[in-house]
Amino acid sequence: MTKEKFKIILNRLLITILVIIIVGTFSYMFFSDTEEVSKVSTDDPSSVSVASDITNQPDCPIMGIALTGEISTYDMAFDAVAGEPTPNITSAAFVTQAIRKAEKDDKVFGLILEIDSGGGNPVASEEIANALKLTKKPTVAVIRGMGASGAYWASTGADYILASANSDVGSIGVTFSYLDYSQKNQKEGITYVELNSAKYKNSGDPDRPLTEEERILFQRDLDIVHNNFVKAVAENRKLDIEKVKQLADGSTMLGAMALENGLIDKIGGQAEAIQYFIDKGAITEPQEVCWY
Repeated sequence: MTKEKFKIILNRLLITILVIIIVGTFSYMFFSDTEEVSKVSTDDPSSVSVASDITNQPDCPIMGIALTGEISTYDMAFDAVAGEPTPNITSAAFVTQAIRKAEKDDKVFGLILEIDSGGGNPVASEEIANALKLTKKPTVAVIRGMGASGAYWASTGADYILASANSDVGSIGVTFSYLDYSQKNQKEGITYVELNSAKYKNSGDPDRPLTEEERILFQRDLDIVHNNFVKAVAENRKLDIEKVKQLADGSTMLGAMALENGLIDKIGGQAEAIQYFIDKGAITEPQEVCWY
């Protein structure tokens, strides 16, 4: 036998032994873990699976959903530009998912949307309002510190709106204001180089002034969304649209004035929301709110 042939046979033998060791090690780990899991699940009565935990939860007749901070369409947990977590944001995806879950849960008899927000994306706000309108279970929006702009739009989908006498309510209006850095850039010797394939592609870029044509274009869209907002408030709150147009100057009003103008149904908070569910026959006595 030549040295070369001997080396080949030796290498194959070493590889075979190594494979046997690796397979044996993984087999031992797998069966050891399986046996340990079996012991925990059968011998320890306090050990239950996550699914069992959810199934065995006590009944939750009133579900609460918190809508705080800026309203967005989807969750945004990280700001890639700033390299840091985003400010407090609530997404329509999160809220509508919670509403659908409450709708399907036979143990849930009422839903509270607790609001402290200055608004956000109009599409997201409309989605939340529509999801509240579609559920067959009684819903109450409780405005705490603020229910303004898109947050107020979202609240109008509820059957009943409560707010503190000191809450900021309303701000029916739309904005797309931003800072223009073009003069600052000019002083600092920064030149804006515009390259695009379409006339309005760079519209709203803060590093150059807005043209009159672009201003008209933006105002057109703002007016459309504003009218949609007014129409939604009038329909959802069953108010005369001309009255809502008069209120839709973008300002907020305190809870007491909001009540006078029909933007809310009653001054109150969570306790009054629970009483509403009792009055509607959803529950027979006060219940704790289970937060989604």
